[in-house]
Amino acid sequence: MNTSNPQPPNKFIHWIKNSITARMFMVGFLTLILLIPLFFVQSLIEERAERQQEVVAEINEKWGEEVLVYGPVLKIPYTSATKKTIKNTDTKSFETQIVQEVHIAYFFPEELTLKTQVNPEIKNRSIYKTTVYNSQTHFEGSFAVPDFSDAPSEPSAILWDKARVVFQTSNLKGVNEQVKINLEGTAYPFSSKYEKRRADNLTNLELYTMESAFIKPESLPQEQTVRFTMDLHINGSEQLRFIPIGKTTEVQITSDWETNNFTGNYLPYNQDKLAGTGFDAKWKVLDINRPFPQEFFNHLPGLKEYAFGVNFMIPVDEYQKSERTAKYGFLVIGLTFLIFFLIQTLSKIAIHPFQYLMIGLALVMFYTLLISISEHSNYLNAYLVASVAVVLLISLYARSILKNIKFPVFIGLSLTLLYSFIYVIIQLENYALLVGSIGLFIILALVMYVSRKIDWNS
Repeated sequence: MNTSNPQPPNKFIHWIKNSITARMFMVGFLTLILLIPLFFVQSLIEERAERQQEVVAEINEKWGEEVLVYGPVLKIPYTSATKKTIKNTDTKSFETQIVQEVHIAYFFPEELTLKTQVNPEIKNRSIYKTTVYNSQTHFEGSFAVPDFSDAPSEPSAILWDKARVVFQTSNLKGVNEQVKINLEGTAYPFSSKYEKRRADNLTNLELYTMESAFIKPESLPQEQTVRFTMDLHINGSEQLRFIPIGKTTEVQITSDWETNNFTGNYLPYNQDKLAGTGFDAKWKVLDINRPFPQEFFNHLPGLKEYAFGVNFMIPVDEYQKSERTAKYGFLVIGLTFLIFFLIQTLSKIAIHPFQYLMIGLALVMFYTLLISISEHSNYLNAYLVASVAVVLLISLYARSILKNIKFPVFIGLSLTLLYSFIYVIIQLENYALLVGSIGLFIILALVMYVSRKIDWNS
């Protein structure tokens, strides 16, 4: 008679199935494993955001990039006597001679008034979009009699017949009408001046120079102030800014763009700048408000850091919000697993590690749904659809695991509160850390309260 001896139970498997400590290690290990797909989701978001920037840059390059306006500036050459020691090739001796050297002086306007009308529009390519605009700016102002008293060397002669007006902008491509300045009734058209660019500066915002023809004597401020007017019609994108070079600079920018964002060193002074259909912003900058003088000698500095104006970039960045949301992925997975762990421990219902893994993958899928839907809709709609889908999926799956209705309902409500909590944190700016800390403190208190009934010796 054959009898089979019963096999002794495997102590390790028995420990895995019945030990709370083993289940804790298993849940922790699965949480760490799920950081791998979560990391790939974050990389996907970054890749899509970079693709968006590439498309936006392509659109802006074809339409016209950011516009920075610098000018007009009066450019007057002058000569000064300089002593130089020169070797006489015949006598082999050194002689001191007086040499006339040519220098350049740049003079800013005494008054500068700019009135700009901006007409923005949204350009789309595939699922990406950016803001472009066309603008019309009218310049009015005056040039005072130039003061050469601060010149590095005493002028011997002022070359009035070589005087020009200089105008700079960051976006020559966007200029869509001939630019000319009217000085005392005479128009002087501008032409582009070639300037060699250093390769290491190509990534920065460049200013390109336009110069007028030689100014006639009757149009120059040799003895008295002269008035000027000019118009600039230019296409651009993202920003429109001006450098306040007038002794008194007044700027007015009007537009029907509702999501305004004023930028730069100076803000509009008028209280009624914002309207329901756009904005009408006014600036006034005096020479004492900026740290540079009214004249420069031998070179014209950039002064780009003192520009001000309006930013027309689309303020809502869905990728940025999705990236911030994904950073809370570890928290969502950890808290969800904690809920299932407590239910399993308190109710003695067995939950297989594979089932934990499926729940974790469903939580990771939330972020892929979020980023894919937000590319075709706004962030709120994407968040609602993704969170509702994941909450329903996990709740229905929990119904099949836990074999009753009360635990899945509790899990569904918990996940709803958790996703609502994350959404509130994402929307907050100044109080995100405070609200997040308070929320986590409350969650910790609830976990401590529930876990007090667990027999940790089992």
